[in-house]
Amino acid sequence: MRETNHSILTLGQRRFAWLAFLAIAVQAPISAHLLQDDSWLLSILVGMMFGTLILVDDAQRRQPATEQVE
Repeated sequence: MRETNHSILTLGQRRFAWLAFLAIAVQAPISAHLLQDDSWLLSILVGMMFGTLILVDDAQRRQPATEQVE
């Protein structure tokens, strides 16, 4: 029997998601301070999407593997 890891992201995609999340977390407050309009809110929303994706992937990875009968 083979255990399969049910996750949404591959390892490379997971690393990119973390990198994007951290980059947005640094960029958004700087943009909020420098810009006069509220366009920096888009960065917050995109960061929330990346954060949600990482959380869902973590939850999928932590689920016990289902046994497949062959």
